[in-house]
Amino acid sequence: MSQQSEMYRQKGVTKKLTALSTGTFAIAFVALFAAANAAGQDYPSKPIRWLVPFAPGGVGDLTARIVAQKMTENLRQQVVIDNRPAAGMVVSANIALQAPPDGYTLIQAGNGSAISQSLFKSLPYDVYRDFTAVSTLAYFDIVLVTNANSTMNTVADVLATAKKNPGKLSIGTGNVGTTQYLAVQLFTSMAGINAQTIPFKATPVAINALRGNEIPLVVETVPALIGQLKGGALKALGVGSTQRSPILPDTPTLAESGVPGYEATSWTGLSVKAKTPEAIITRLHREISAAVKSGDVMQKLGDMGATGRASALPEEARKLMRSEIDKWKVVIDRAGIERQ
Repeated sequence: MSQQSEMYRQKGVTKKLTALSTGTFAIAFVALFAAANAAGQDYPSKPIRWLVPFAPGGVGDLTARIVAQKMTENLRQQVVIDNRPAAGMVVSANIALQAPPDGYTLIQAGNGSAISQSLFKSLPYDVYRDFTAVSTLAYFDIVLVTNANSTMNTVADVLATAKKNPGKLSIGTGNVGTTQYLAVQLFTSMAGINAQTIPFKATPVAINALRGNEIPLVVETVPALIGQLKGGALKALGVGSTQRSPILPDTPTLAESGVPGYEATSWTGLSVKAKTPEAIITRLHREISAAVKSGDVMQKLGDMGATGRASALPEEARKLMRSEIDKWKVVIDRAGIERQ
């Protein structure tokens, strides 16, 4: 065989091997895609565990139970609530990290988880890297309230009072590092006022101080105050969300009341362990969204002062978690809060 013929023969073999390799890769890719898609279609084939980092009875726990019940009905598989209230999200996170990334262990995480990421010096997990946010469940609007008989009737009144008496106006909140506490730090910073932030260990203690005229203002979540707001014992001056709350439609936002660009809200959502197949995440998101949007779930959440709202896509939930981590880190740094 001539040297030229041998060269052509080798080129032909190379082309055949290349075609064979390409075909094999294509078949393997299709097989993997089909397997992943099948995993999503078959999911769930057994009960799902939902880890809740709160004690039973609170708004976060009740939200989980309301949504889980509807998901159980729709999936015809049990979605079991497992309360693990200790050390913030640490206990539930450790349990979730030990489980396989198969969508059968869910963990509730929200703005509190984002705050913890920057508030604590070291955590045994990273809420953004070790977990993948699937969807939000509900929002609990932050609201600035005063006594029903207070002479302050608007946010403008609050700002005027604070500027007239620098350092003397006090605002009650939750413990240092809570969403409520940080929401006040953000409010005073953006409004350019000098006011005292008074942290309380529990909402009832803060409200008793407000009702007893020991402090003139409190920042809390709507669910924690819904009864007294509806009963007229407290007066809502402004909410922290970008849009008016459907629970308090007549209460303006802080942003439209003299603090443009202000946004602070509490929310909760569901995440899974990182590396959970995308097909399963897609299916989970679809089921969460269907449950949250159902009329009876929206009604139950609304009755306790929460607004049911699922993320449009899982990617939206991931972006929200990332932006919340970054946002509250800046607030914590500016407020000079010592990391725990």
